[in-house]
Order: sequence, then structure tokens, then C-alpha cells
Amino acid sequence: MPIKFVLAAALALALTGGAEAQGLVRGAEQGAAAGRATGGPIGEIVGGAIGAAAGTVNGILGIDDRPRFRTYVQGERRRSYVYDGDVRVGTVLPSDGVSYYDVPDDYGARGYRYTIVNDRTVLVERGTGRIVDVID
Repeated sequence: MPIKFVLAAALALALTGGAEAQGLVRGAEQGAAAGRATGGPIGEIVGGAIGAAAGTVNGILGIDDRPRFRTYVQGERRRSYVYDGDVRVGTVLPSDGVSYYDVPDDYGARGYRYTIVNDRTVLVERGTGRIVDVID
């Protein structure tokens, strides 16, 4: 019974937000695969629920992708935009003066771009400039 509750909660979270849902689904898939390999069907259920929660916490990019993406961005040597406000999820960056860059396809962040703000890498929604993930 508790496993069904956890899965229902994970599914509800998946349906509530675009950016969060992508991380949730990806985390659930990875967790289910790892759980299946070690614990069969029950391991798959538990691993999927735990992976979903971890995917939500870690945003658009998966846990394994974050350090690799950080290294990629550093290698690109992009200029940082100076911003007076908070650099956090939900902040909408101004439409003028900010340079946005495509995220390579192998990171699975379709529909998002990245930029550097106050020396911090952020993922933003394409078209709105809303920060959906801060890559620290």
C-alpha cells in the first residue's frame, strides 16, 4: 500500500509542472532501471519513485549531466550578464542585453536555453527568459 501512495504522489508531481516534470520523468526512468536490476519488480517500483523525487529536486538536467554541463559551459567561455535581481528559479530575465545559447541535444533539455548571469549558469525557458534551473 505505501508503494502505491509514493507512486501516486510521484505521478501527481509529474503532471504539475513542465520543467519539474522533465526532471521527474527522467529520474523515475533511471531509478526504475536501477531498481529493476537489483530488486526485480518491487525494486523497480521503489527505484522509480525515489528517482522521480531526485529528478524533481535536481531540475532539468539529471544528476549525471550537471557536472558535465558545467564543464561544457566553462569551455565555451561565454560572457556573464550582470543582473541586479535574484538569480533563482522563477526569475524572468530582461529581454534586452542577455545572450542565450542552445543546450546541446545530448543533455535532453529541449525547449530550454542557457545563459550566464552574475557568473552563474542558468537554464531558461525558450521565449520567456524565465529561469528554470540554476546550475551550481
